[in-house]
Amino acid sequence: MTDDELGFFEEQEEGGKPRKDRRRVKLAVFGLVVLALIGGGVWYGWRQLSGIGDYDDFQGAGETDIVVEVKGGDSTGAIANRLKDDGVVASSRAFVAASEDDNRVRSVQPGYYVMRTKISGKDAVTRIVNPTSRVGNLQIKAGTQFDDITNGTAVTPGVYSLISKASCANLNGKQTCVSVEDLRKTVETANLSALGVPEWAIPDASNSPEPKRRLEGLIMPDVYEVKPGTSAEEVLKKLVADSSARLQSVGMPALADATGFTPYQLLVMGSLVQREAIVGDFGKVSRVTYNRLAKGMKLEYDSTVNYVLDRPSIMTKPEDRAKAGPYNTYANTGLPPTPIAAVSREALEAAAKPVDGTWVFFVRCQKDGTSCFANTLEEHQANVALAEKNDAY
Repeated sequence: MTDDELGFFEEQEEGGKPRKDRRRVKLAVFGLVVLALIGGGVWYGWRQLSGIGDYDDFQGAGETDIVVEVKGGDSTGAIANRLKDDGVVASSRAFVAASEDDNRVRSVQPGYYVMRTKISGKDAVTRIVNPTSRVGNLQIKAGTQFDDITNGTAVTPGVYSLISKASCANLNGKQTCVSVEDLRKTVETANLSALGVPEWAIPDASNSPEPKRRLEGLIMPDVYEVKPGTSAEEVLKKLVADSSARLQSVGMPALADATGFTPYQLLVMGSLVQREAIVGDFGKVSRVTYNRLAKGMKLEYDSTVNYVLDRPSIMTKPEDRAKAGPYNTYANTGLPPTPIAAVSREALEAAAKPVDGTWVFFVRCQKDGTSCFANTLEEHQANVALAEKNDAY
């Protein structure tokens, strides 16, 4: 072997005498050990995620029903770990391995699912991808009010009824619904601050002439998740918190800064716009509202009269308009005491930034809901005649 070949292990001292370079040998051995450890860790991790090899798994029909949450952005592994922690599967690998044969696991949406404790990974996959397993989905549309609206024999569910229905699940043979009565009682009696109502809304909402309407308008239209098996207070706390985040995303309460109204008053105005117009007319109806308030005119909005009658009629009857009450804008000047419906982003933004105009009257004059606007009573009467001719209401 030449000196060059021995160079990795030897150095030449002064005078030509070679010696061992133990330091280099130790470094080389240490490097090989580190590479081996890294390689082994990668292999083990891959085995863990892929489900290869032995893993614990339950067998049989399981023990008890349980509600499990899938959170936004959860990977298959994250879902598997949560199922393991909740006692649904014996190991996360049991679920991950079973999910390899069912791509639908990747499409599982955030929300709540009824599962069962101590079931196999395969059964867990089958359950979680079954649409009937998902519970607690709550959809609130713009313009929905807390109480049901009755029109003859037809009933449009209000927020109370929608929450109650969403809270239902069959767990171990029993229904776990929060009743409308419990929800209403909680709204009427609970501390609004404890429910998480935004500070800017608490003073006005607390002074509502009808306590059951204290949360009206504070639950924005959107899709929410309600966990079955929780109390009325817990359900409302989560909804108020989620809705408060949505209100902040719209710009509340700062959205009201340049309007001359408080944030709560802006929310009330947004609800009027929501119930009185189609989206294309939001800005104009908002302007009419500003103009009438500035002139000290009564708003005379049928939507506010209908609100306490729980009736969806576009036009009101003379006897209804003659009834006294804080929501009757034919009898009272100014805004009603609370919002009258769930307010969309578009309606709230229109309330904050009305279009320019001098109108003080409007009426739905087209069958598609489009309104005609007027500056004088004579113009308005002509628009009413047009609405009647078009059978717009």
